[in-house]
Amino acid sequence: MDGNDPHIHVESQVVHGDAAVRNVVASTFGLAGDLPSLVTTGCGLRVPYAMTSPRPENVTCLACREHARRKHLHFAEQVERLGSMPGSTIGPAQAKSAADRHRELAERFADGEG
Repeated sequence: MDGNDPHIHVESQVVHGDAAVRNVVASTFGLAGDLPSLVTTGCGLRVPYAMTSPRPENVTCLACREHARRKHLHFAEQVERLGSMPGSTIGPAQAKSAADRHRELAERFADGEG
């Protein structure tokens, strides 16, 4: 990164959200690990963590928006498959609800394109 990129990006692992995991660990155990200063984005750049967002309305990099859309759609499919498997820890209704949330996020990432 050259330092002149004005765009807000998404992390390459947008669905997994390391910050969310960090918050759960911090609230559960009282431990807070440092977030990385640079992260790899959906468009392949390495940018400061502060220049990323998981919220569609904040992301201005079109390649990152498309990456996030694809990741959320793929995750929705995986969750639905998991919910229909015998012995799954989540039921079909829970899986559908989670998949619907990720499809809605995917749609919000797509809405800002064009």
